[in-house]
Amino acid sequence: MRHIDAGGGVVFRLDRGVCSILLIHRRGVWDLPKGKLETGESIEECALREVEEETGAHPLTIVSSLETTRHIYSENGNEIEKTIFWYAMKHTGELHDLSPQEEEQINGLAWVSPEEALNRVGYENLKTVLRRFNKKGYGC
Repeated sequence: MRHIDAGGGVVFRLDRGVCSILLIHRRGVWDLPKGKLETGESIEECALREVEEETGAHPLTIVSSLETTRHIYSENGNEIEKTIFWYAMKHTGELHDLSPQEEEQINGLAWVSPEEALNRVGYENLKTVLRRFNKKGYGC
C-alpha cells in the first residue's frame, strides 16, 4: 500500500461579526480544499499552497492545527492510504479573487455558515474536522 501525506484547510473569514467557511465542490460532492505534499515543503506550506491553488484564496494565515484524518482509497488498481493534516486558515483577501481549480475537477466554491458546512460536506471525516473547528471557535 502506498502512503501519501497531504495538507488542507478550513478557510474562514469574519465579515461584520459573521463567520463563513469556504467549501469546494468536486466530483459532485462538497469538500474542503486539500492536496498532496511536494518534496521539500513543510506540511504547513503544502496546506497553504494547495488551498490557494484550489480556491484562489489569498492571503491566508494559519491560525492553528485542527485534526489529522486518514482514509484508504483505490487509484488505478492500487490502494493508497492518505493522511491529511488540517489547519484553520483565516482569509482576509478579496472575494472576487476566488476561482475554482477546474483542472482538479473543482467546479464550484461557496462561503457558508459553520452549521451549513457541516450539513453540506459529503464525507464523515470532514464533519470531524469541522466539529473540531467549531469547538475551537476562532470568533465564529
